Amino acid sequence: MRPGDGPAGNDGGPVARPARLPDLPSLLALLSASEVSRAATGAVADRLWRETLAHPGVAVFVSDEGGRIVATCMLVTAPNLLRAGRAHGFLENVVTHPEARGRGHGRAVVRAALARAWAGGCHHVLMQSGRADPRVHAFYEALGFVPGRRTAYVAARPAGE
Repeated sequence: MRPGDGPAGNDGGPVARPARLPDLPSLLALLSASEVSRAATGAVADRLWRETLAHPGVAVFVSDEGGRIVATCMLVTAPNLLRAGRAHGFLENVVTHPEARGRGHGRAVVRAALARAWAGGCHHVLMQSGRADPRVHAFYEALGFVPGRRTAYVAARPAGE
């Protein structure tokens, strides 16, 4: 087991774990409840899931309840020539099922991702939220994310491509 692979949620709440190949159906069911974007399906989802799990620098964490995945997030880490060579991390695809919110599952997966990032020597972990809901921002701030330290810019894929 690598640093950061162990269970997260040491506060007695839900426990996060690294995602596994057989998690795909339950993960897709969770993502279908996402208010942000549609998930890939079928053979495309299967191919992407295999690529994700095999990709160096990518870790997906999940939290289960009642035999189904109810929260997930993905940590992407990248080497960095600056910051004395310490990597940086990017937190993406944080999703908690609406029926499981407020029970610690989202907190558990984000904490697991941060633990992996710090164990891997990351200088910082960046994340963005396009959500206007103040509860979403309070959630991230309670986990140590500081708004306003950076300015985010997003280049959107050109229409028709």
